[in-house]
Amino acid sequence: MEKAKVYFTKKLSPETVVEMYKVLGVTLPGRVAVKVHSGEEGNQNYLHPEFMRPMVEYVHGTVCETNTAYGGARSTNAGHLKLLADHGWSKYFTVDLLDEHGPDAELPIPNGKVLKRDIVGKDLLNYDSLLVLAHFKGHPMGGYGGALKQLSIGCASAAGKANIHSGGTDLHPGSCWKNHATKDGFTEAMADAASAVYRHFEGKCAFVSMMCNLSVDCDCCSDAEDPCMKDIGTLSSLDPVALDKACMDLIDAATDDPGQKHFLQRVESRHGRHTIEAAAALGFGTTNYDLIRLD
Repeated sequence: MEKAKVYFTKKLSPETVVEMYKVLGVTLPGRVAVKVHSGEEGNQNYLHPEFMRPMVEYVHGTVCETNTAYGGARSTNAGHLKLLADHGWSKYFTVDLLDEHGPDAELPIPNGKVLKRDIVGKDLLNYDSLLVLAHFKGHPMGGYGGALKQLSIGCASAAGKANIHSGGTDLHPGSCWKNHATKDGFTEAMADAASAVYRHFEGKCAFVSMMCNLSVDCDCCSDAEDPCMKDIGTLSSLDPVALDKACMDLIDAATDDPGQKHFLQRVESRHGRHTIEAAAALGFGTTNYDLIRLD
């Protein structure tokens, strides 16, 4: 596979997100699903809708989210829709809770290492293209969260999340945590699921990642640690594997940041890099990339 192009700027602003999408040279067709992380109730680190507004409006997109597989405000339709309104997403955008109305949809994973199917909110199939706006940060179980997590856990329904967390053995949000996969089994399941969504939209998807508010915890945590690292910048690519690899390489390069070791401890203790390795092995992206600096 030839080298992927990953664009990078140290700038971080709503306008920069649009600029970094434009440099990709693509126009997403038809109905555009814009996958964001809307933030758990109580989380202080998620990127607010005002930050995403110019980008969503530029592609005339619909903000898309899915229910969680654990307790909290986002675990039910009513609670999640209320939180989307409370956080301001519904104020600015048309919002689609992809798994609000069942039954879920299934995407095949013929070459998956752990999963043979990905279970997504059925409304995902109503869209012609996909824009992933990923807030790159840590994650309590996956080590880090970026573009691949948004493709996998992010697009999965509650049952789909249980499927990924359990390595394909349990579709019930309430019990999947007792039957959780091993660290590598979970990261490989995330890579499998990400491949299914990527291939569903192949040629009609784009990715922008914001490396800011760099906490070791995800935006899904209601009681998240404050950011431990300085903001790094904004990246974009048509290859989600290369994009996540570039983000991790920038974390590795930040040796003068006093919070780097803490962030990397979270990633390494959860075998987080294995998600990138497993995704590359599936062949829908590459870790071989050129970083094109725009500053």
